Amino acid sequence: MEEGSLETLNLPPNPSHSEMMVSVTGEPPTAAEEVTAVCTDVEIIPEIIEPLSLPDMLRISAVLEDTVDQLSILNYIMPVQYERRTSIFMKNKEMNSERKSLEKLPMASTISKVPKEGPKLPEIKQGGLDFNKMQEFILKKPTKQSLITMETLKKIQMDRQFLSDVIANTITELEDSCTFTNLLSALSKERENKMHFYDVIAREENGKKKIKFLQKQLLNAKKEWQFEAQNRNEYIAHLKDQLQELKAKTNLENQYMKRNTELQIAQTQKKCNRTEELLLEEIEVIPATLEKNQVDGI
Repeated sequence: MEEGSLETLNLPPNPSHSEMMVSVTGEPPTAAEEVTAVCTDVEIIPEIIEPLSLPDMLRISAVLEDTVDQLSILNYIMPVQYERRTSIFMKNKEMNSERKSLEKLPMASTISKVPKEGPKLPEIKQGGLDFNKMQEFILKKPTKQSLITMETLKKIQMDRQFLSDVIANTITELEDSCTFTNLLSALSKERENKMHFYDVIAREENGKKKIKFLQKQLLNAKKEWQFEAQNRNEYIAHLKDQLQELKAKTNLENQYMKRNTELQIAQTQKKCNRTEELLLEEIEVIPATLEKNQVDGI
């Protein structure tokens, strides 16, 4: 029905189709472009709400239907999940184990079933083993990368489903009323979610910067505290050395004063003893002189 209407209207579907595909599969805009787009869309939305003409509606519907088909195809060509890969690998492993168990059976029961072209069997067997090894290698290799790409695949699948639903609703609205307010509302909601996401990222970046700044301040304060503690310890050690020197000097002075006092006492005592001896000698001489004086007087 749509193809007949397109032929009667003589519309060139291919150029518009390629242009719309470029707009669908193009690169996403940056954050600055999205911010400017929000401001411009607020002014443009009242002008776009008017119903479209029939040729424009048919052209856009054809492009959107082709986009939905491509998204559905993308769903089938997406890489399989890790659980499916592991299940396939386990099934192949079980089949290989069963084949090896069958190979270990006695050869007598299988000789009668061997065809005349026997020499080609080792080559076929070797080819089967090579094929199994290659299959195991192919199945094992993506599992190492599946842990990294699993979240990415889930995100792509969610975005694909969201875009497919939005386009399907838009096609229904175009067929009913020749408008696409659902598409505009979905875009505005998605833009708001992105802006909120960017705000969260900006706050996270600011938080990381603040944390780094505080960590740097903490490290500097810790270094200053360690430097001050080291200076205090050095000053305490210097004071202890001075105290030890003062103690040693005081001990030397005390010993010197003690020895000096002892020497002075000894010298004074010797001097007193000498004086005492002289006085005793004079005392002994006095009676003799008195007697001599008395004799001379008589």
